[in-house]
Amino acid sequence: MTLDLTNLLREWPYEPGQINVRIVQGDDGEPKIQMRLDLGVIQMEAGGRPDGSQPHGFESLLDYYETRIEEAALASEGEEGEPGVPGEPVLNEEDCRLLREEAVQYYHRYISLLVLGDYEGVIRDTSRNLRVLDICRQYAEEEDDQRVLEQFRPYITMMRSRALATAMVVDEEPKAALLMIDEGLNAIRAIYEETDQADQFETAGEVHLLRSMREELVLKLPASQKSELRQRLAQAIQDENYELAAILRDELRMMKD
Repeated sequence: MTLDLTNLLREWPYEPGQINVRIVQGDDGEPKIQMRLDLGVIQMEAGGRPDGSQPHGFESLLDYYETRIEEAALASEGEEGEPGVPGEPVLNEEDCRLLREEAVQYYHRYISLLVLGDYEGVIRDTSRNLRVLDICRQYAEEEDDQRVLEQFRPYITMMRSRALATAMVVDEEPKAALLMIDEGLNAIRAIYEETDQADQFETAGEVHLLRSMREELVLKLPASQKSELRQRLAQAIQDENYELAAILRDELRMMKD
């Protein structure tokens, strides 16, 4: 068996500007995800940690650190049995670096899964990476480690919402898909507001993508649903929820007669 990858790479040429991915059957009988890059191929497990390892006997480092934090909280329970919280952060610089490197593996996999149409897998991996951001923000010792991943929160939130909405479209539930998109937009707005960057919300690429997706979905809604949208619009105005009212007005305008 040769170790030279030349023939493999020739049989599967790299296409610039494209995310080239495929699923192959591994020697162990399990599916493997392969991503073609300009200089080679990345291969990932379809489940568990993408590189197939089990750090400290756990499915991932994130699971390991989450368990450590939970155990620390239980160990600090008060005499009354009330749940305690660790008195000090538990993630040092090395812990956070390893978590970031692991998150990159899951990033490669969820963008591959999106191309492959495995939306449940995208939802799983994006939800998981959001947990990495949460644990670093709450438990990292260094302020830089608490903040460095936050720049990716809007993007990961968008990808998760996109997968949720697309899964609903596949299930022929366009109304549910619209709800997933609106929830994603609200979550991204909250992220920008929390970081005092509310003025950047309207121009964010993630917002543009989700809004474009929503516009396409609205055009596919049956005209019979106009009456329901009008009722929701009236209720939103009555509740003084003017942001939702504006969204519903746009949806009504885009719907075909």
